[in-house]
Amino acid sequence: MGTVARTLKAVIAEDEPVLRVELRDSLAKLWPELDVCAEAEDGIAALREIAAHAPDILFLDIQMPGLSGLEVAKHANGKCHVVFVTAYDNYALSAFEQGAVDYVMKPFSAARLATTIERLKAKAASAPANLDGLIRALADAAGTRKEYMRWITASQGSELRLITVEEVLYFQADNKYTLVVTADKESLIRRPIKELIDELDPQAFWQIHRSTLVNVNAIAGVTRDMGGRMRVRVKGRKETLAVSEPYYGLFKQM
Repeated sequence: MGTVARTLKAVIAEDEPVLRVELRDSLAKLWPELDVCAEAEDGIAALREIAAHAPDILFLDIQMPGLSGLEVAKHANGKCHVVFVTAYDNYALSAFEQGAVDYVMKPFSAARLATTIERLKAKAASAPANLDGLIRALADAAGTRKEYMRWITASQGSELRLITVEEVLYFQADNKYTLVVTADKESLIRRPIKELIDELDPQAFWQIHRSTLVNVNAIAGVTRDMGGRMRVRVKGRKETLAVSEPYYGLFKQM
């Protein structure tokens, strides 16, 4: 009689609830034999779950509150196979080229996750990779460049949506919320404009008013209203956006 394969255990450490559920559901579909035994929403909880469950595999978000993913990785080093979860491909890609450790990008791609699963299955019986070099490379890269927001979760009615920043035409303050406008939908987030200014790439999003940030690639043109005030036309939308006088200089070349 052959030996029965041991069920592999996994922990998911991801601070965004929508993404955590999405990853768990995708794993259930693509790898139903995998036992996702625990989930953590911050670095401290991740350490607790690793100690409690001794997982074979850890899906680890690089950026989490409490303790960062890199700090958690130091504790998990050599104890389990680590798959880093990241929204920042600009430094992740070069850091992961050594191939000893895998990663998945946010938002998740089923095809990419399937590739990761095949790699995990192939090396599940072997010892986990040493992460020392990778952790240093990621820490160095994260410390030497500014990383900008690539996606947000926003409420639309009773549902939460995952929106990549490339989809956003503009952000506009709306009382306690901020309106997120895409080509076909409007959603709300609980983040003030001043916070978004710090987290969005200033080359991709211009502040044109104290309450408005516009995607540069979504600008269709500039007009003047009856009072001579400047307004921005946005691709695919009927409304125009007011431009405050201090920001007129952004449009000198238009």
